Amino acid sequence: MNYQVIMIYTDEIKKLSIKQWAENDRPREKLLAGGCSSLSDAELIAVLIGSGNRDETAVELSRRLLGSFDNSLNLLGKQTVRELMQFRGIGQAKAVGIIAALELGRRRRGEDVSEKPAVQSSRDAFTIMQPMVGDIGHEEFWILLLNRSNKLIRALRTSQGGISGTVTDIRMILKSAILHSASSMVLCHNHPSGNLKPSRADMDITKKMNEAAGIMDIKVLDHIILADTDYFSFADEGLL
Repeated sequence: MNYQVIMIYTDEIKKLSIKQWAENDRPREKLLAGGCSSLSDAELIAVLIGSGNRDETAVELSRRLLGSFDNSLNLLGKQTVRELMQFRGIGQAKAVGIIAALELGRRRRGEDVSEKPAVQSSRDAFTIMQPMVGDIGHEEFWILLLNRSNKLIRALRTSQGGISGTVTDIRMILKSAILHSASSMVLCHNHPSGNLKPSRADMDITKKMNEAAGIMDIKVLDHIILADTDYFSFADEGLL
């Protein structure tokens, strides 16, 4: 009995905290010495959460967390605070920190550039929108407002909802288009399920938007449905 207690105690001593690791193996020190690129995804997450739990260091916990989502930051970014808190050692504060960091990365990718891109095809619209909605876990509806040269004036989110749908207000979309003096627009929304087939509701809103915008002399050039790496274009399929 005493021997078992000694063995357990010895094992706990052998388990070093991150502060006891060699300096080059500590994620914060590695970042300071070699920059962000020197850290793995798990080590970057470990910097965010700061600490592990009784049985795991922050790095070990981060590896387990990331491994549960096939080591995919895209999949990790789709989780909610409640879902992340199911992992032992991830409390509310850590879960919020992870989600906030991934959202900042998403916004950085989608940030407007000084030279507004032209939208000449469905692929152009997908390239603009994928960083913003391609990997999120709920549905959002956006519009790309374009000038007479088909250059982007602004990308606007008009609504967001749950996993299976969102409410689209035609009047608010037209109001935004008029306020920004748009000559045309591209409708965009994501399907978190990855199924790109348009629903009956998708077909109906496309038809109504096309008719309503036409009255205001604003063209609806396309409606694209996005997933992680692919998209469906109403214009390409002859549905406009």
